[in-house]
Amino acid sequence: MTSTQRRPTAVRDKGVGPLLRGWRQRRRISQLELALRADSSARHISFVETGRSRPSEEFLLRLADHLDVPVRERNALLLAAGYAPRFPETPLDDPSLDALRTGLDQLLQGYEPYPALVVDARYDVVAANRGMAMLLDGVPEHLLAPPLNVMRLTLHPEGLAARVRNLGEWRAHLLDQMEHQIALHRSDALRELYEEVAAYPVADPGERPDPDEPPVPYFALPLRLEHQGRQLSFVSSIATFNTPLDVTVAELAVETLLPADPATAKHLRELMP
Repeated sequence: MTSTQRRPTAVRDKGVGPLLRGWRQRRRISQLELALRADSSARHISFVETGRSRPSEEFLLRLADHLDVPVRERNALLLAAGYAPRFPETPLDDPSLDALRTGLDQLLQGYEPYPALVVDARYDVVAANRGMAMLLDGVPEHLLAPPLNVMRLTLHPEGLAARVRNLGEWRAHLLDQMEHQIALHRSDALRELYEEVAAYPVADPGERPDPDEPPVPYFALPLRLEHQGRQLSFVSSIATFNTPLDVTVAELAVETLLPADPATAKHLRELMP
């Protein structure tokens, strides 16, 4: 089976109706509200969900758009309704994605010396810059073996977790992020990863402030990380592609770590002039 023919995990034998109802309930939208958004009627939505009416391909995609259904799961809805998948899943190393890979590499390099990386839907790292590599100096080899997973790397007690000074806050933030993604993508692999990293022992979940450092008025939750005897502070930003037409592209995310104070920015520029 080729990547463009892979059967999405959400496909079930009971048809498109229950799948559509599940997404509507997950978004906490009534049949009437969805009908108004999609220029339809609550009666028609009800008929589709109960199997009394088969939606057209375009109508189903319109409903998926209003319900913010992920691209992979839109294929699942189409298959469950008896239609062919609309969105391919192209391997990232396919020649047709050369321009995408080149653009991502340029973006990551242009962000140096600040850390930046690209991850897939399971938080496996598909690309990273030298700024990110600097932060991983000293991490055990078994955590750096491919596929390098950013959640495992960050939360494992032998990974960055031992260096994170506000581990309790940052761990809670990452687990909340993963729970949101699990609800969005309904991925068994992502659920397994969540259960693994959530079970990691946490020796000291509280923040370890330095009494000699004045408080900094952060504008977002910082990642406070020890590096070469210094404390570095970052805020994280995540970017995805607008209106993706490919499953692979839809599940890529670019994460950048912005220095949260002048001292962090200065230190990184000194490490990578």
